[in-house]
Amino acid sequence: MSRSPAAQPLQGKRIVVTRARTQASSLVAALANLGAEVIELPTIETVPLDSYETLDNALRNIPNYQWLIVTSANTARVLAERLAALNLPPSTLDPPRKVAIGSATAKAMREQGIEADLIPEQYVAESLVHALGDQVAGSRILLARAMARDVIPDELTRRGAIVEVVDAYRTVIPDGAVQRIKQVFSDPSLPPDAVTFTSSSTVKNFFTLWREAGFSGIPQGVAAISIGPITSGTLREYGWEPATEAATYDVSGLVGAVVARS
Repeated sequence: MSRSPAAQPLQGKRIVVTRARTQASSLVAALANLGAEVIELPTIETVPLDSYETLDNALRNIPNYQWLIVTSANTARVLAERLAALNLPPSTLDPPRKVAIGSATAKAMREQGIEADLIPEQYVAESLVHALGDQVAGSRILLARAMARDVIPDELTRRGAIVEVVDAYRTVIPDGAVQRIKQVFSDPSLPPDAVTFTSSSTVKNFFTLWREAGFSGIPQGVAAISIGPITSGTLREYGWEPATEAATYDVSGLVGAVVARS
């Protein structure tokens, strides 16, 4: 039985997904289920660190910290992998108190046997700082992440915490991405309807690829759909005003923004 038009609000729409391929499945599936032709153009890929010595040392000494901040689902998986490599159970992380930035991060932690004690209302650094409030004064915090803005450590330090930042993974531009962006935008008479962005890194890498592919300016006649205000700000830095921004800063909010724009 075919779906009704109301159930397929993205029918006929060509939507680009720039998220890492390993993370894009839920977004791709949600858009396709609403009738979209999904074009995968991953502009970012997560890869292992050359050395985990710093992270491993922190995990061995985890009782020295009062808080552990986990910034992404990728970070949660890496933490579990390193605990296993060190022959340490997930319960090693009890204490400290654990903060998950975003519901997806909290879900990934649960899947690894690690329960979050605090989940900020919004998936942005400022929401985390607000949620912790004055609870962190005088405490030691382990912040596990990939490269990101320094809002969290700067603000928590200002509130009296001692923050140690450790990398859990690094991000790169995927091989073959320049050729892929050429394919997607090679026909100016058939541009995608929209490009979705899930982080500032996906925006920055998109424009790196855009220039390397020989394009200039911004894609004409294509809507930029942003997952949140930080990503929107990065889009504006490149001169691309977001057509719309997710009301909740997660995949479901991004899907809702695509539908609203259609």
